Amino acid sequence: MAELLDPAVKGTLNVLGSCKKASIKKVVVTSSMAAVAYNGKPRTPEVIVDETWFSDPQICEKIQQWYVLSKTLAEEAAWKFSRDNGLEIVTINPAMVIGPLLQPTLNTSAEAILKLINGSSSTYPNFSFGWVNVKDVALAHILAYEVPSANGRYCMVERVVHYSEVVNIIRKMYPTIPLADKCADDKPFVPTYQVSKEKIRSLGMELIPLEMSIKETIESLKEKGFVSFDPSNL
Repeated sequence: MAELLDPAVKGTLNVLGSCKKASIKKVVVTSSMAAVAYNGKPRTPEVIVDETWFSDPQICEKIQQWYVLSKTLAEEAAWKFSRDNGLEIVTINPAMVIGPLLQPTLNTSAEAILKLINGSSSTYPNFSFGWVNVKDVALAHILAYEVPSANGRYCMVERVVHYSEVVNIIRKMYPTIPLADKCADDKPFVPTYQVSKEKIRSLGMELIPLEMSIKETIESLKEKGFVSFDPSNL
């Protein structure tokens, strides 16, 4: 637990402290939807999550979601530092970030897609996640810094879908690739929910559709050599 919590909080405060010493006036902080959505409120299809939601550290501890707790505590620390030191911050709160890979290694979100297409599992997880394209996340950081009116938090989720829907999207684009074809358990599917796009649209952004993000991810995984398909499958 400490190996997640300490670097997240101390690393954030170290960077903000350096910014203050350098007389920087505004900082854009990369946070996460993990710091938004875990507060004990129900998340069902009619529920709309927005920037007023904050994850509850006690709930994160209770359900033993240490990554979620690390992101929650790091953002809390950033806002406290902002208030105490007069440093303006804006947070970008993306969900699962997919799209083209720059680095030669896998991130968690791209790996989630890879596991659906590389034959390593015949089942998909019973989870529903929000997804967003890395290019949109990068652009949001720039706009949050450059647009004078940018303030507060910005949730970044193009769509929340269950893993079964991700599989369906991939199957439509790559119909002959063997995919996980059943859920990992027999429980009812974890419900989806909505995330407001109103605030991110105030920066002039329209998020890249999930289907395009998934396709870009798979093509990038192929290009980087993480997976290979027979040409007749494409």
